[in-house]
This record gives sequence, structure tokens and C-alpha cells, in this order.
Amino acid sequence: MISNLYERRLLNQIQEVPRHVALVVAEKDLNTVEAYKKLGAFTSWCRDIGISRVTVYINMLRLGEEVNQKLRSQIIQRISDNLQSSSVAATIYSPDAKDPTSSDPAPDVSFSIGYGGKKELVNAIRSIAQKVKDKELRANEISEETVSSHLIFKEEPELVIRTGENRLTDFLIWQAVYSELYFTEVNWANFRRMDLLRAIRDYQKRKQRHGL
Repeated sequence: MISNLYERRLLNQIQEVPRHVALVVAEKDLNTVEAYKKLGAFTSWCRDIGISRVTVYINMLRLGEEVNQKLRSQIIQRISDNLQSSSVAATIYSPDAKDPTSSDPAPDVSFSIGYGGKKELVNAIRSIAQKVKDKELRANEISEETVSSHLIFKEEPELVIRTGENRLTDFLIWQAVYSELYFTEVNWANFRRMDLLRAIRDYQKRKQRHGL
């Protein structure tokens, strides 16, 4: 009851929500069935308060490429299994796949399984360099828009939430340059709807202060 009253109070304080929210979760926190179900719940929480796009990044531990590849496969399968029982249109990206696993050509939810911003940016630069080599593009025609158009994640999040950590990751290093960053010590296992509302409330206050 107290929790519900507090959530209602938070909702009453929120007047402006970001259109696009990115969530960063550590792989080590996805060790239960409930943790995966909560990913689906998170997208529902966002949708209920008017957030139209969600990007989720599963931050992989550096355990060696062979171990990480196996973990990515397991995570993809578990996320896919959970999405099958929901109406969420989602795309799953992984360094192991040439093409993303997609249920919709214009998804409202994207999952990145260990596909960080450095790798994304390097691949974009390689693609642009190949076009220059093939004379499809001139070097002096390369602009910020050119780079953006060659990235996998083309949308810029207004808010990035990282659970259980107070450090940056390399995810969306190009796209999130103007994003508001919200760090919470609450890990994913303990993350609740009220924690999302707190992040949105903080975002709203920063917007009123023009990011200061």
C-alpha cells in the first residue's frame, strides 16, 4: 500500500517524459527467470507513462570471447522466449549475428547483447571507408550525418539509465552525447517501477534546469 501511494505521488510529479530511454543492465544481474521477465515489464512501464522507444544494453563482462559468445547466445534465447509471450515489437543485436533478430521493421524496443559503442562506431567507419574506396562517396562529403546514418542505433536517447553502477559504458557513445545520464545503486534484481519513475522525475528536473 505504501509503495503504491509513493508511486502515485511520483506519477503526479511527472509532467514531461523522454521519448526515448536507454537502459544499461549488467549481464551478471540476469541470473534468474524473474530478471528476464522484468525486461518485458520495464518496457510496459515505459509505455504506460508515454515513453515510445526503449533501448536495452546488456553489458557483458570480459570473461574471454569464447565465454562471452556462449553467454550472448543464452541471453538472446531467453530474451526471445520472453518476447514471444508479449506484444512487444523488438529487435535483438549481437556481435555474433550478421543481421539483427527482428520481429518488426520499426521496433519500439531494441536489445543490444554486448554490442558496444566502440564496435558500432568502428563498423560504421569501415562501411564509410569502403564506400569511399568504391567511389560511392567522396571523403570531403563525410559529415556527422553520414556517420549517424551508418550506425545501427540511429535514435538518440533523451535519458540513459544505468542500474547498479555509477560509471559510464561505451554504449551509444555517439548517440548519447547530449543524453541525460542517470546512475542508480539499485541493481537490476531490485529495480522497481518506482525506480524508473524516480529517474524520470530527475530527468524532468534537469530539463527544467536546462541540463545544469
